[in-house]
Amino acid sequence: MLAALWGFGRRRRGLRFWVLYTLKHSPSTGAEIMDEVERMSFGLWRPSPGSIYPLLEQLSKEGVIRKRDDGKYELTEKGREEVESFLNPVFPPFSLQAPRSVDGVLDEISAYVSYLEDLARTKSDSLKPYSSRIKELAERLSKL
Repeated sequence: MLAALWGFGRRRRGLRFWVLYTLKHSPSTGAEIMDEVERMSFGLWRPSPGSIYPLLEQLSKEGVIRKRDDGKYELTEKGREEVESFLNPVFPPFSLQAPRSVDGVLDEISAYVSYLEDLARTKSDSLKPYSSRIKELAERLSKL
C-alpha cells in the first residue's frame, strides 16, 4: 500500500512534485528541499543529493524554476502553473533507484558535491569536522 501511494521505484516523477510543492511555499536550497521532503514524509523518506540536484538542474533547464544568486531555487510562472496542476487527489510516484552505470555514479557524485557546496554556503561550520575526510576522497578521485 505504501509503495503504491508514494510510487517507489519510478525515477524522480514524484520527487518533481515534492520539489515544486516545497518551492511553492518559499525559495529553498537543495539541502533545505531535502529536509522539507523528509519532514513532509514524516521521516519515511529523504531524497538523496543524487536525486535532488540533477532534478533541480533539469527543472531549471525546463524553465520551471530558477536559481537565485543566494543559491536558493524559486518557481517561475511556468513552475507555479505546474504545481497548481499537481494539486489534485493523485500523488505522483517517488524514485529510489540506484545508479547502474559509470555515468550514473558520476552524476550521483556530482550531486553529492553540489549538496556539500550548499551546506558550505548555508551552514559553513557544518563541514569543518569532515575536512580531512573530504580531502582524502578528493585525492582518491584525482588518482582515478
